[in-house]
Amino acid sequence: MNDSCDVVQRAAKVFTPALHLYYPISVVRGEGVSVYAADGRSWLDFSSGLAVLAVGHNHPRVVAAAQKQLENLIHTGGVYFNETTVAAAEKLVSITPPGLDRLFFSNSGAEAVEGALKVARYVTGRQGILSFTRAFHGRTLGALSVTTSSSAYRKRYHPLLPSVYQTPYPYCFRCPFRQEPDSCGLCCLQDLKETLKHRIPGDEIAAIIIEPFLGEGGYFPAPPAFLVALRELCDHYGILLIFDEVQSGMGRTGRWFASEISAVVPDIMTVAKGIASGFPLSAVVARKEIMEQWPSGAHGTTFGGNPVSCAACSATIDVIRDESLLEKTTLRGDMILERLQRLAKSHPVIGQVRGHGFMIGIEFVLPDHAPDPGSCEEVISYCLKHGLILINCGIDRNVIRFIPPLTTTDRELDNALTIFEEGVQRLG
Repeated sequence: MNDSCDVVQRAAKVFTPALHLYYPISVVRGEGVSVYAADGRSWLDFSSGLAVLAVGHNHPRVVAAAQKQLENLIHTGGVYFNETTVAAAEKLVSITPPGLDRLFFSNSGAEAVEGALKVARYVTGRQGILSFTRAFHGRTLGALSVTTSSSAYRKRYHPLLPSVYQTPYPYCFRCPFRQEPDSCGLCCLQDLKETLKHRIPGDEIAAIIIEPFLGEGGYFPAPPAFLVALRELCDHYGILLIFDEVQSGMGRTGRWFASEISAVVPDIMTVAKGIASGFPLSAVVARKEIMEQWPSGAHGTTFGGNPVSCAACSATIDVIRDESLLEKTTLRGDMILERLQRLAKSHPVIGQVRGHGFMIGIEFVLPDHAPDPGSCEEVISYCLKHGLILINCGIDRNVIRFIPPLTTTDRELDNALTIFEEGVQRLG
């Protein structure tokens, strides 16, 4: 029995089945874009640990920063200040959209979403929250209340938070109103306005939360025109606009944050995943005038802003800046899109390739345009057998995410794309 099987079998004896991992493999080491098993097998990790490892596995500068911090101070518990955590906060707000200059550190994306919803309700004095179908914001109870990427996530957890409403996400490839993108007239926005007419008035909504680039729900960027109109609607009613950039932030799209694509600045933003290269850290970031209305003790954390995680955060930002990874990700992302779109033209099983930078979705379809999770799974399985880790997403699990570390080289990209292309070609 190899070590990988042994670890998987032992895990089954101590972990609840609720813990879902994508693949029954065990790795012992990660370096750059690759992970390694005890028996010497290796894979190109194009999952980036669920879009977390922005600068790859064990980047030397991140490791060095964490090790240095470990030698001095590991934990503060919200009892006293420390230089490392303050410096990380300063560095983070130096890259966030204009005006988002106050933050609250926490540990995970879901926790950041919880904080964003809390501050929105606290500051506005309103209870209503509006989110979008297909959205994934986390699995804690508040975050789950605004998550609709799968009913399975919500099963047997009702009742969820009250006064939460959903409206269709502008997923133009599968328009819920069966319109064409160039002529739809923003039907999704009209539906949202109908919600304000018939279900809850705008002046009772504390916040609208949206992923500017849909993640778990299908890897689809919201049309800039929709986000601009959404910003105007929020301004009209005094609604706080929350952008969930947990997956799309920290350079993933070739910009620090996906909001830069539309130039729409939210009132509140959630950041996590790529923020600290695998160390637990997240943040709620908002405008000063919002955060100053959130008084001492209105929210709290024991582990948020951990000094070791914050040291890794600062190092991660430095690496992205110093290695010009935003620019490189934009250029390489365009190359990936072009190559995959050429593949799609000769293989209609790929219905669409879309995205920005290293956040690209590849949607598999049947001849009648219906979702094709079977072909998607076949390609993923082929890639895994040939040394490439990919993961899927979407309500029907028919979309492959291409999310390599921003540090991935041209040669590594070419190897991965070649394996992927072979997997698609074998579908017949």
